[in-house]
Amino acid sequence: MFKKTALFCALCVAPLGWAQEESIQDSLQRVATIRFDGQQDGNTYIFGPETPPLQQIAGAPKAYYSYYWEFGDGTYSKEKSPSHIYVSKGEYTVRLWATNHYDTGKPPTALPKKVSIDSTSEHLDDQATMNGDFTLQRNREPMPEDEMVLIMSYKNTRDHTTRGKLYLFYNEQKYKANNFDIIDTRTHHGERQIPSSTFAQTHPKEQYDNTLLASRNDDVSLLRPQPQDSTERINLPVTLEESQAAYRDWDVLEFNGMEPNEERNIFFTLRTTPEMLKDTSAIVSVRGVYIPDSDYDNHKVKDMEMEIVTSHDPNKMSSNGTLMNYRLVRLKTLKYKIKFQNNGEVPARTIRLETDIPDMLDKSTLEIMDMYPKCRICPKKEVIYSCLDTTFTKTQAIFTFKNIYLPGSEQKNVMEYDSTKGFVRYKIKFGKDFHKKKTKSRTAIIFDKNDPILTNYSTTRFLPGISIGIKSGYKLYPNLEQSNSYFMGATISPYKSYRWYWQVEWENDIHTYDAKTTVTDRLVNVGPQGLPQLQRTTTNSSYRNVDWEIPILVRYNVNDHIGIGMGIQGSLSISERRRDDILIETFENETDSFLIDSANSSMEINSSFSNFRSGALFEATLGFARIGPSLGARYVLGSKKDFNHWQFYAIWKL
Repeated sequence: MFKKTALFCALCVAPLGWAQEESIQDSLQRVATIRFDGQQDGNTYIFGPETPPLQQIAGAPKAYYSYYWEFGDGTYSKEKSPSHIYVSKGEYTVRLWATNHYDTGKPPTALPKKVSIDSTSEHLDDQATMNGDFTLQRNREPMPEDEMVLIMSYKNTRDHTTRGKLYLFYNEQKYKANNFDIIDTRTHHGERQIPSSTFAQTHPKEQYDNTLLASRNDDVSLLRPQPQDSTERINLPVTLEESQAAYRDWDVLEFNGMEPNEERNIFFTLRTTPEMLKDTSAIVSVRGVYIPDSDYDNHKVKDMEMEIVTSHDPNKMSSNGTLMNYRLVRLKTLKYKIKFQNNGEVPARTIRLETDIPDMLDKSTLEIMDMYPKCRICPKKEVIYSCLDTTFTKTQAIFTFKNIYLPGSEQKNVMEYDSTKGFVRYKIKFGKDFHKKKTKSRTAIIFDKNDPILTNYSTTRFLPGISIGIKSGYKLYPNLEQSNSYFMGATISPYKSYRWYWQVEWENDIHTYDAKTTVTDRLVNVGPQGLPQLQRTTTNSSYRNVDWEIPILVRYNVNDHIGIGMGIQGSLSISERRRDDILIETFENETDSFLIDSANSSMEINSSFSNFRSGALFEATLGFARIGPSLGARYVLGSKKDFNHWQFYAIWKL
């Protein structure tokens, strides 16, 4: 008996142990380690990463890691094993982010490490690394429930020491949920975070003779407008108001004592929220505003677009048409971005991008906005210089980089992975006639004569929208006498749906009808001859009701002009007035051969919220099925047979 019990317990416990072991294994995080590969002259460190094995995505190019380092002194590197010189004594915190590409797992985490610099062998002058005076970068694309780093770099291009402000706007208003939380901000030059409600007090624009005075509470007064481009602007209050309207959240930092030609970096760690938009072809953005000198109104604006990913695949297609308002879509221009990376061991000379163009878009409006490698647009004739050629098929646009040099990530002496990446960004308008339906498109990327690499699907979707309809008509009740029923009502449905959609209605019905005449006979007291008399009561009832009906139905647009639907409805008499006309006749005997007396009377009975009825309905419409006017016929099969009826109506959906 003991052996059987022990065996039973073992069989019960074993699966739990296996499940627990599997759960523990699944929950293990992948960890990367910072390695010190060498130290020179006391202030030069060589760093290296130790990363967990990659889990190759089947059918994808070879998996690999890219790296991003912060050295704790306000500088960074994207090399795999960087060598860094510290210019000042002190203790510094080194951080590493390794990003896995073509890998099925999450990016590994790495614990920071500290290095101590006790001596410096020589004084090193800062070397200029920025091409402009304000940039935004990131170490990776945002992935749901993951971390990324945003690098804000700024430079003093003036000939005097400056103080100013920096704004970072994030979490776009157009998305219902927040996409990011800022969990850490790392500054290295005394930048001070100030309340986000603070706005810059501005003064006349530097080196201009017009006057521009503005603050958070002052009116904007611009005596002579100046031209502005997408990055350098002069009307700071307008920029801040526009940014507030586009983004829910922002951080403001103030800096001081910035020397001429000095460059600085600020590092933000952003964590994507669980509620983040999960569409992996969607583009989200953040905005940076750089006010280089608080005494003047000059400022720079940078918008950085990012593609939401579920895995870090450098070959990707994305769009700003994730969710669109169909009513306003003709005012919108779709923007697409195709990203690619050469993962080979040799440079690519020709890159061909075969991109699907949905039917709803007009290929003739396609316009190239930007590209990398940077090159000219190809002319009609053959040329020997680098250029980008665009051709079309019935369903595709084909972008071809010709005579270029894009190094491969596995190529010898290629240290910077970003140099192996390229992109094409283009915009395109909608055609004249298209339906409200989701579209999918993707790109086949062909490096030289290699097999094509397929990107993700980029999807466009439309918000349901709301369409209000007004309807009126007549109801025919075949089983009721003297029936007259007129109604008016309203409908709610998604705006201009393509095929299937729901519809909810409310109808107010004025209904008059007569009930069937009722006759009852009964014998009453005995007459003079000792025989019983017959009393006959005839009742005629008429009704005048105000009924409310709530139909709920599913509809299907067969085409632009014919629609069908079916559903259920409930009906309730909000007000019912019944009039009974009563005739009482008395006959001499039960053979009703001789009338001896008659009397007429009437009475009214009023009630409310009574006479509930339910039913199933079936209908068809003819006209403008999706939006506009149409005519319809509906049959309602009610729970009370006498109230089965036809409904004939006109409707106009707005």
